[in-house]
Amino acid sequence: MGKRSLPEGATGGAPSAAPGPVAARLARGEPLGAMIHDVDESLRALVKRDALNGSGVEVAFDAPTKEWVARRNAPVVDLYLYDIREDTTRRETAWEPVRDEHGRVTERRPPPRRFRLSYLVTAWTSRPEDEHRLLAALLACFVRHEFVPPELLGGQLEGQQLPVLLTVALPPAEDRSIADVWSAMGGELKPSLDVVVTAPLDIRRSMAAGPPVLEEPRLTVVPVEGPARGRRGAGQGKGSTRLPAATSSGDGESGLADETLVAGSPDQPGRRVRLRELPRRRLKR
Repeated sequence: MGKRSLPEGATGGAPSAAPGPVAARLARGEPLGAMIHDVDESLRALVKRDALNGSGVEVAFDAPTKEWVARRNAPVVDLYLYDIREDTTRRETAWEPVRDEHGRVTERRPPPRRFRLSYLVTAWTSRPEDEHRLLAALLACFVRHEFVPPELLGGQLEGQQLPVLLTVALPPAEDRSIADVWSAMGGELKPSLDVVVTAPLDIRRSMAAGPPVLEEPRLTVVPVEGPARGRRGAGQGKGSTRLPAATSSGDGESGLADETLVAGSPDQPGRRVRLRELPRRRLKR
């Protein structure tokens, strides 16, 4: 990709600040619930690679208030995160099984939730013409990608099966106006891009799975060996029939089975259970 010429005033920006404590902990490999930070760094890498072409324009994530504008002294591309909402249309409820090296399910985890991170993207230089050229480069950069390139993802987003979706300049929701965002910050309305990143968030919750079933059942149904008149007592009424309870049988079963269900294998037959047929009782009219 050839380099596009940048505005005269968009060169020689101030050097980037040193990594903060969150970035330092991520560099040491410490686990953090830092999905938003990971999205910030991925957007920074994307903008520097595909929009700024190695120029000295700084990338910031500050709120563009009047005080911030008064302090800046170099060309800046600002990506201000102003809204975070869950994308409920993409929520999945089925828990995912986690298997060990033998293929057995050891635990189950809920799928990641997806959140929409909305950024107000603005360009700040000494001339409006330069800002418009920067905005055009940024727009072309974001439109080119439907999702953040996997090679630019870091932290907890790296290696995720779900893509990190990317949209730009779509009509905002009815309850979210860009003009209201500027009014809340006390700044003057300025040309901007509305960039929305939909990123997964691992809930880090799991449920242990029960032990695996190692034997298969072998069921046999046999007729009753003759009904017997039961005695009246607790739990029995007049005319009730006492039946033998279902028992675990060996290979030498007595009686002819009405139905037999055999499972397992000769070397691992599993458990054999005999079920006795229950006679039907006539209803009194």
